[in-house]
Amino acid sequence: QVQLVESGGGLVQAGGSLRLSCVASGTIFGLGTMSWYRQAPGKQRELVAIIDADSGTDYADSAKGRFTISRDNAKNTVYLRMNSLKPEDTGVYYCYVQVQTTVADRMYHYWGQGTQVTVSS
Repeated sequence: QVQLVESGGGLVQAGGSLRLSCVASGTIFGLGTMSWYRQAPGKQRELVAIIDADSGTDYADSAKGRFTISRDNAKNTVYLRMNSLKPEDTGVYYCYVQVQTTVADRMYHYWGQGTQVTVSS
C-alpha cells in the first residue's frame, strides 16, 4: 500500500509565498509523473503543475511564472513552491502521483488527502 501526505498549506496574505510538500511512503519501487491539483470552493479539481520522471515540467496558465514544481526521488517527495500568491489561488491542494510498487508491476495513481491554502486579500 502507498500513502501520500501533503503539508505546507496555511493562511497567507496576497503576495506571499508557500511551499507545499507531498511525501510518498509504503511499498515503492519507483515514481513516475507527479503533479499538483487544486480544488477551489464550488469548483472542479484542476491541474496546477506536473513533473515527469525526467523532471520535465508543465503548468496551468494561472501558475506560470509564479509556481515551481520540483521533485526529490531519494525522498519520494514532490514540492510546489508558490510565490506571489493571489486570493484566487485559494483552495485545497492535492498531490497525484504515479507509483510502481514492484519491479514487475505497472504504475498506479494515488491521491493525497489535500492541504488547505487560503490567500487573503
